[in-house]
Amino acid sequence: MGPTSTHGATTPGAHAAHRFVDVVDALVDRIGRASAWLTMAIAALMAVDVLLRYAFSIGSVWAQELEWHLLSPLVLFGMTYALQKGDHVRVDVLYARYSPRSQAAVDLLAAVLAMAVAFFVVRYAIGYVGQAYAINEISADPGGLTHRWLLKALIPIGFTLFAVQAFAQGVDALLRMSGAARAAQPGGRA
Repeated sequence: MGPTSTHGATTPGAHAAHRFVDVVDALVDRIGRASAWLTMAIAALMAVDVLLRYAFSIGSVWAQELEWHLLSPLVLFGMTYALQKGDHVRVDVLYARYSPRSQAAVDLLAAVLAMAVAFFVVRYAIGYVGQAYAINEISADPGGLTHRWLLKALIPIGFTLFAVQAFAQGVDALLRMSGAARAAQPGGRA
C-alpha cells in the first residue's frame, strides 16, 4: 500500500519521498555494516602489534599508524550509521513523552542542525584535504604511511554521507508531520 495524503489518496510526491528515504537508509545500512568489520581488523592489528612489541621487541610505525587510519573510517561512517539507527545522543526521557507530531518536529529540527554542522565541516575539510594533496603529505615519522590526503579525504566524504542521512531523516519527519507516514518499518521509523 502506498503513501496517502490526508484525504486518503496516494500522492506521487509522498511515494517518491518514501523511496528516497528507503534508498538512503539501505545505503547507510550497508556502509555501516561494512565499516563495523573494521573493528575486528583494528583489534587484530592492535593485538599483533602489542604481541610483537612486548614479546619480541619488534615495533613498526606503519602498523601503529594503520590503526588510526582504520579508526577514521570506522568513526566517520559509524556516526552516520548510529544516526540512522537512533543510537545517537537524545534526551529520550522527554522525547518519549511527546506526541508523534511533536517527535517529528524535534526530529526535523535535529536533522536541520545535523545538516548545518555537516555542511560546515565539509566546507572547511575540503581545503584541508586539498592542502594535504598539494604537498603530498606523508607521515612525519620514518617508516610511516604515505598518501595522508586519502585518509583526510574521508572527512568530507563521511560528513557528506552524514548530511544525506540527516536530510533523509528530515524528509521522514516532514512526512510524519504531514500525515503521509507509513506503518512502522524495520529501523524504528513510522
